Amino acid sequence: MEKPTVTIYTDGAARGNPGPGGYGVVLMSGNRRKELSAGFRKTTNNRMELLAVIKALEALKIEGSHVEIFTDSRYVCEAVEEGWVFSWERKQFKKKKNRDLWLRFLEVYRKHKVKFHWVKGHSNVKENERCDKLATLASKTKHPLIDENYENEQKEANNTLF
Repeated sequence: MEKPTVTIYTDGAARGNPGPGGYGVVLMSGNRRKELSAGFRKTTNNRMELLAVIKALEALKIEGSHVEIFTDSRYVCEAVEEGWVFSWERKQFKKKKNRDLWLRFLEVYRKHKVKFHWVKGHSNVKENERCDKLATLASKTKHPLIDENYENEQKEANNTLF
């Protein structure tokens, strides 16, 4: 049986960087469509861009799916398509931000056949605009989640003597 092809659009947002943030995802396959989003009380735009991709891939139920991901995040797209993330992995993400999310990404990424495509943000690409709206609305939620890894890293950084 042939594995399904899934088209995914993702976006992340942070109001302030860091600040309240959120992600938005649109998954499509055949006549099926699903939207995902969540908001966080304090995070960064790059973390939300990457988390959107992770959440999208984690939502896939059939391992080995063919996945086309469209994102306006050069950070995520180029890290994968240019192979930088694999170099970072070999170096154990030394001096790289978002190690926790990149490790989580690699685990789920390797379960599928994934191709990234960069799209210009705010350029009237319908599904990218929808993801932007989902991410922005999520960043304004009254009951945000806590990006624990990010907040703990910030506390540790602020507790140094120098």
